Amino acid sequence: MSTDNLQTALHYLRAVIVARLQCASPEALEQTVNGTAYYADDSPFAQFIEAHAPSFEEYIVLLLALSPNVLPTFLSDIISTYLPTGGDFPAFGGVRGNGHRGVIPTGETAQFILAGDNLVNRMLVQRMLGSEHWFARKHILWPEAVREGEPTMSGRLILAPEVVELLTVGTVSKPRFCSEFPAEHLQTEMDWSDLVLNQDTRKQIRDIENWNLHKDTLLHDWGMGRRMKPGYRALFYGPPGTGKTLTATLLGQQTGREVFRVDLSRVVSKYIGETEKNLARLFDKAENKQWILFFDEADALFSKRTDVRDSLDRHANQEVAYLLQRIETYNGLVILATNQRSNIDDAFVRRFQAIVHFPMPGPVEREAIWCKSFPPQIELASDVDWREIAGRHELSGASILNVSHYCALEVLASGTHRLDQQQLEAAILREYVKEGKII
Repeated sequence: MSTDNLQTALHYLRAVIVARLQCASPEALEQTVNGTAYYADDSPFAQFIEAHAPSFEEYIVLLLALSPNVLPTFLSDIISTYLPTGGDFPAFGGVRGNGHRGVIPTGETAQFILAGDNLVNRMLVQRMLGSEHWFARKHILWPEAVREGEPTMSGRLILAPEVVELLTVGTVSKPRFCSEFPAEHLQTEMDWSDLVLNQDTRKQIRDIENWNLHKDTLLHDWGMGRRMKPGYRALFYGPPGTGKTLTATLLGQQTGREVFRVDLSRVVSKYIGETEKNLARLFDKAENKQWILFFDEADALFSKRTDVRDSLDRHANQEVAYLLQRIETYNGLVILATNQRSNIDDAFVRRFQAIVHFPMPGPVEREAIWCKSFPPQIELASDVDWREIAGRHELSGASILNVSHYCALEVLASGTHRLDQQQLEAAILREYVKEGKII
């Protein structure tokens, strides 16, 4: 069980800390991790350790950062054993939180436990907590940023919330939509057979599917990761209602990857530097998760840069430049969607692996959409001819779905479950009026 592993691991961490407090050598406790500090079972804890294969020092730092999330008084109890009358212990490091009453470990705590007063070893611990270590690169663990002038290692050890959740309860819940993560999780009960696209569009989507399925082989086994950027960037453009959002959702569904639609209204800020901060939080959260990030109505942030006439223009261009850098280094799939390709900055266009046009469906596609949109429970009158309807009315897939939804409610309300040409035409007219095509 995962709790057995946690208990074993924390006993091991306690023994290492006690050895340091007793002026013994914690390194003497270093053993083969498997079989001594955790059970090699199928628990998420064991799988995580086996997947990352941490060294002794890395394992101790991971457990140290995890401990307050499991036993709030874990460190406080150990310290009180050696300072029974109270008092301060600066060498140990650690801070108190606003709501947390126990000791929260800092980088200094890790240095004390693993290195004591040995300056060489203390620097090694500091390097372990640096931006180049796999802790930071995989967004697993990092020291909290401190105020200017304070020692770097005095920041709290931050273990990514999803890692805490994985190691404690064994699952990782999807992030909630909030100011810290302004993105909505997209799901659908539809599948590829429900989506009607023309052949050219479908072929380009298949290229993205192939990347989703084979990217690890391409980048790692075939060694092309040395020459290519890690992720994939695609631009979807075309009128509203032509299947851009559904396509992005189905790409995730097919490969078991989560799809998040970014709410740009919560990202873009009028305050200088805030947009970049919001983007940084978003990409940091998504890094190494294999998520698909879908930027709908991307013109708000990805539009053409302007000539610099004042500080606002300079700030807007800085936002675009920052976004270019984050998108290029993101190791997952990023999809931008817009109604007009010409609205997107050329600097972005050059960096897309795929630019996919979603045109208004032609008569053949519209006929297929009409046929798929109506439930079989509706009895169609003999005067309803989908081919004739599709040829006369230029509607998007979303508009056709709106019409079918309205018709379904009408026949349910009437109790007949029968739809004739006159009712259908009235529903289509209603959709035209709603779209402003008929006043």
